[in-house]
Amino acid sequence: MKIIFAGTPFFAATALEALINAGHEIVLVLTQPDRPAGRGMKLVASAVKQLALQHQLEVSQPQHLKNPAVHEQLQVLGADVMVVAAYGLILPQSVLDIPRLGCLNIHASLLPRWRGAAPIQRAILAGDEETGITIMQMDEGLDTGDMLLTRQLEIESDETSQSLHDKLCVLGAQSIIDALDLLSRGELNPVAQNGAQANYAAKIKKAEAEIDWRQSAEQISRVVRTFNPSPGAFTFLQSNLVKIWQVQLVAGKASQPGEIVSIGRNGFIVSCGEGVLRLEVIQKSGGKKLTAENFLAGHAIQPGEYFGSERLIDSEDD
Repeated sequence: MKIIFAGTPFFAATALEALINAGHEIVLVLTQPDRPAGRGMKLVASAVKQLALQHQLEVSQPQHLKNPAVHEQLQVLGADVMVVAAYGLILPQSVLDIPRLGCLNIHASLLPRWRGAAPIQRAILAGDEETGITIMQMDEGLDTGDMLLTRQLEIESDETSQSLHDKLCVLGAQSIIDALDLLSRGELNPVAQNGAQANYAAKIKKAEAEIDWRQSAEQISRVVRTFNPSPGAFTFLQSNLVKIWQVQLVAGKASQPGEIVSIGRNGFIVSCGEGVLRLEVIQKSGGKKLTAENFLAGHAIQPGEYFGSERLIDSEDD
């Protein structure tokens, strides 16, 4: 098939590579403009652009898709379909209508659950037991188009956003190849989404990553896993910000939320609103990620001290 591909991050690049390897003709790659990154804030090309250039594919990086000149560029390509994966720009109806078979989106959830920008993180934070990939026929709504193909994936109890993202990258690439094969044979059967079952995966805000020790140990574990690798679940210890990267649910009786109940080589046992957690990997602001044992080597911490913001600790004293 003649394909226009639109995508930006690594998730999308995985799908693009699968399409190339499957022998599809990629007539154009659309991706976001280069962005400043790193300490030097130098312009960096997206993962999709880097891959496309490696394969000598034509790349276009428009600021938006409302420009008639962009429409004309797409129209003359005679593409059969546009494949979209985490592109980051809205496709107006005038663009959706250009490919002969429309535009297919690779979405990292089982629609209509978790429409929107952060389906992977929201699924973990909500405690979902499964997620997956939906290949969707795009329309002008936000992830509202007909479902063409779905593939399920179990969410493991220790799943982080990074590990789930990596699994969905592979599953998404496999799914779009399968969907295009079925499409070429006229064997895809569109299924309308049930809007009554829909919910929205809002973009992640850094403030959400602050641990509230009044929550249950189970929920705090989800917070830690949800915000790994970015922006990192954080709390405060001795008035200093620390990030928590790995925890384990353990048996124990809760006392005051955020209280360090005991300290051992394997981690800090910390009381939550319900249950207790063992904190195993910790990072001081500006420092490296450390196991609890290595963290203790450079920090004098005693049972009875508290994790949590001063606001939370003060409220417990009232």
